[in-house]
Amino acid sequence: MIGSDGSQLGIKTVPDALSLARSLDLDLVEVAPLANPPVCRIMDYGKYRYEESQRAKESRKKATHISVKEVKFRPKIGQGDFDTKVRHIIDFLNEGHKVKVTLQFRGREMAHPELGAKVLNGVAAQVGPLAKIESSPRLDGRSMTMVMAPEKKVPVKKSSGDSEPSATNEAGPVTEPTAEVIEANAAKVEPSAPEAVEAGAAVEAAAELDVVE
Repeated sequence: MIGSDGSQLGIKTVPDALSLARSLDLDLVEVAPLANPPVCRIMDYGKYRYEESQRAKESRKKATHISVKEVKFRPKIGQGDFDTKVRHIIDFLNEGHKVKVTLQFRGREMAHPELGAKVLNGVAAQVGPLAKIESSPRLDGRSMTMVMAPEKKVPVKKSSGDSEPSATNEAGPVTEPTAEVIEANAAKVEPSAPEAVEAGAAVEAAAELDVVE
């Protein structure tokens, strides 16, 4: 027997279990009738049923409902009607529905099934990448059918260059040292010949690093 708080109460007789549940103003519910001995639990059965119905309702809300829409064509359909029906198919696919495209033959049209295949292939070409063909055109009695499903869209990821500004923009424009500044510094310091060569190389290296940044 299991208590209302989930604790194990041990093996109880039926009258003792009922009296304990009534003393708590709760119900005695058999949760595992096939166990030996059967397992019962003390609970508020009305509250339990209500919570179960709420959980079932939430799961139904989260479930995706995909319906199948059917659009019918004829082998000798005009271009205007063809374009209108294709627009309906595209609308259904954008809404997340599957579409069953049916082409019906009448009388002697059954002798030319290639005309029906041509119409259905034209529908697939018009829809393009919006759908994937789940069932290729096939002849079933006096009808030829094809099933299309919406293609999943892949989100476009932004490149790092679009989201993060470059180091050059943050640091501002790079200014190269002018000849006047270099000559003025050389006049003040007046280094020896080897030191002057090294200082000039250092200035050139610094200028090159600024350009790279």
